[in-house]
Amino acid sequence: MTDSNLPPSGRDSLTDDLRWRGLIQDSTDLDDLRALLDDAGAAFYVGFDPTAPSLHVGHLMQVTTAARLQLAGHRPLLLVGGATGQIGDPKESAERTLNPPEVVATWVQRIRDQLAPFVSYTGDNAAQLVNNLEWTAEMSVVEFLREVGKHFPVNRMLAREVVRARLESGISFTEFSYQLLQAHDFFELSRRYGCQLQFGGSDQWGNITAGVDYVRRRGGGPVQAFTTPLVTKSDGSKFGKTEGGAIWLDPELTSPYAFYQFWINADDRDVGRYLRYFSFRSREELEALEKETAERPASRAAQRALGEELTTLVHGEREMAQVVAASQALFGRGSLEELSPATLRAALTEAGLVRVGQLPEVAALLKESGLVPSMKEARRVIAEGGAYVNNHRVTEADAVVDPGALLHGRYLVLRRGKRSFAGVELDG
Repeated sequence: MTDSNLPPSGRDSLTDDLRWRGLIQDSTDLDDLRALLDDAGAAFYVGFDPTAPSLHVGHLMQVTTAARLQLAGHRPLLLVGGATGQIGDPKESAERTLNPPEVVATWVQRIRDQLAPFVSYTGDNAAQLVNNLEWTAEMSVVEFLREVGKHFPVNRMLAREVVRARLESGISFTEFSYQLLQAHDFFELSRRYGCQLQFGGSDQWGNITAGVDYVRRRGGGPVQAFTTPLVTKSDGSKFGKTEGGAIWLDPELTSPYAFYQFWINADDRDVGRYLRYFSFRSREELEALEKETAERPASRAAQRALGEELTTLVHGEREMAQVVAASQALFGRGSLEELSPATLRAALTEAGLVRVGQLPEVAALLKESGLVPSMKEARRVIAEGGAYVNNHRVTEADAVVDPGALLHGRYLVLRRGKRSFAGVELDG
């Protein structure tokens, strides 16, 4: 990222830009927050608990907001919770499963690596990765209760919404104590690194304000805080989820192609908000994309812009080029042979990949792939010139594909008409 990604000079302050994008939901005193944000040089922190082997797209709100603050001249402290990740923030539904410490330690490193593309670790406001295990592991139980616990009125802790929701079904002291650990993180970061600001998702507001109050009680500060809104979908489904599960940042868990397709398939009602939340384009560019979506929704211009920007940011320019090439080649507008095996397989898996032990006749392939419901329909489609294998029109329903035509020795791309395609993988 470069300075060209900053809001236009002289147009909006950082606070105004964050508010225009809808990135500030709750905050401490807005005037104090504005004074801090609009004067570059503050150290701020945002935390990520390693409760899974990868970050997912739901974390992008915090990651891109941290990048946005750094571009404006502030210094990121990216906290990966080696301590809090062993406990887990309480959920409203049930107690979390505690992961083994060695597993959490492995996830800490993976998440640190995933954060690297979003921020700069050089310069006057270089980002710094921190692990709260550094100061938590050395504390004894007695020290924790005396130095931290005495500053937290139990009645306030019980008033927290997620705690109230769990009181009837039960909540362990372990999860009940999470708020104390997160608040202590803010204090330690204030003491060690001069941290003046914390932000997080709106579901963290109770924890965050507890931290602001705790820093004050320990004689630190002044410190500020704000939360970003939880990202939602207009149709009511959960953001970042598909039929295949969560959309992860790790390419081994979610391929770059599937990651890109997630954004391409964003609802027109949602894509404008997503652009404001996640894109580093200027306000003028975003407003132009929103206008184009309203006037020409079929162009998917906003979805493509967002998908290309975020896929490049998360996976790099080379993978992004492969993704775009795959999107074009699968519909006959590029060379299938130039796609890497990983990209081709990922794309075909998204479309529907059927495995066969041997290659049957083309009509049977169309039926087995699900592109047609019957052999009769397969023969009709082929006779009308609407069937393709590896972007070559098929004219004989009984023909068997030459094994030499297999892409990378094992894949075929089947297409019906201009828009429907599926994949075949030869086993063995």
